[in-house]
Amino acid sequence: MKVVGAPLYRCVSDRIRTLVESGTYKTGDRLPSIRELSRQMRVSVNTVKNAYDILEAERVVEPRPQSGYYVSRCLPNVPVDPTIDLETLVPTEATTGAIAAQIHLDIGRSGFVALGAAIPPPEALPSVALARHLAREVQAHPHDSVSYRVPPGELKLREQIAKHLVECGCLVSPDEILITLGCQEAVMMALLSLCAPGDTVAIESPAYFSFIQQLERLKLNAIEIPTTATEGISIEALEYALEHERINACLLTANFSNPIGSLMPDRNKRRIVELLHRHGVPLIEDDVYGDLYFGAERPRAIKGYDERGEVLLCSSFSKTLCPGYRIGWIVPGKYRKQVEQTKMTLSIATSTPAQMAVASFLASGSHVRAFRAARRLYAGNLEAVADAVGRHFPDGTCVTRPKGGMVLWVELPPPFDSVTLYEQARRRGISIAPGPIFSLTGKFRNALRLNAAHWSPQIEDSIRTLGELAATQY
Repeated sequence: MKVVGAPLYRCVSDRIRTLVESGTYKTGDRLPSIRELSRQMRVSVNTVKNAYDILEAERVVEPRPQSGYYVSRCLPNVPVDPTIDLETLVPTEATTGAIAAQIHLDIGRSGFVALGAAIPPPEALPSVALARHLAREVQAHPHDSVSYRVPPGELKLREQIAKHLVECGCLVSPDEILITLGCQEAVMMALLSLCAPGDTVAIESPAYFSFIQQLERLKLNAIEIPTTATEGISIEALEYALEHERINACLLTANFSNPIGSLMPDRNKRRIVELLHRHGVPLIEDDVYGDLYFGAERPRAIKGYDERGEVLLCSSFSKTLCPGYRIGWIVPGKYRKQVEQTKMTLSIATSTPAQMAVASFLASGSHVRAFRAARRLYAGNLEAVADAVGRHFPDGTCVTRPKGGMVLWVELPPPFDSVTLYEQARRRGISIAPGPIFSLTGKFRNALRLNAAHWSPQIEDSIRTLGELAATQY
């Protein structure tokens, strides 16, 4: 219904909402494009864009990359404002159960549907092209290919990564980059360089379970800082923790965090840097999902706001190009010497042939097309998995709406128990990641994480089975 005196974009949004409510456009239907609606309603493109922004915020419509706007499914988003009890922000010993380890083991298990591990589908990776680059480099440089590339690693690769980081808002030289065995080793090296047993690290909550495992192995404590799917880590809660506890480092993922897929606004990224600088606490930034954005621009890394060398940027090509090659990197800032020594102690060097192949692939420019194809595939698959959850899971189910990455965070109303579902699902040949493994204190028992990078009839059947099993708990 048109509101007298309302802004024009409000009138447009009201008109679209009426069409949805009347059934003219049903759940899942594609809506007119911005330009189509602009012509039809004789209003500006910006007016229609503002109207769609309002409807997206109200969960009436949802944008799909390279496709347009669609009527949203009747599946609510995960609440964005969790209650924060500041009294609970205290150091906790990092411990993990057997479930986290089993999820990784299930990746290669024959006949298993691995929805628990965040791994890319083989069809999303430029495997054949990379193999050609690998063969060519090894044949052209046989002696170099069998030699160590001691830290900081292959220069040609570091030069290409430095160029790539410009898109992330980071202006660094190749000499500031150190090649690692994936992002996991980069984070481990940062923790070893900054912390000693008994020290405390501030982490997101929920947090990637492998980070919790690393903290446990290093005998570190952690403070869980509440995190939302829309804003990322709570800066207010982090500030409180910094003022009341001795914190030696902060570890977080600003761009499409794992497991909830949050994208921290740029204003918050800047505030995080200023806050940590003020308290003299270094930040370990995991940006492994940053290249898997579904929007028009690559989100900026927090490192781009760091002018004092106190942000250690960690990333890899494991989610975009070649997980098996184990090519990652760290930009350690002023901690370079400690990190380089740690690399020598941990693994001496990263595979030389793999470094040579990826450097050649990047220099050819082929990664631009590969990244674009991966983003398009993941965006579609995330929509498909979320849609299946909406159709097959019990009433009251909520799900995050990531704007990048490859995972979905699903919450069900109490008394749902995701650990019970995990055990039931494994007996059916399906692996999921139950919520408690993403917390030091066993929180999030009513939640689970799904790998949404894959989509197939088998995935559809598996989600249907998960929904049926979940329904038995009510």
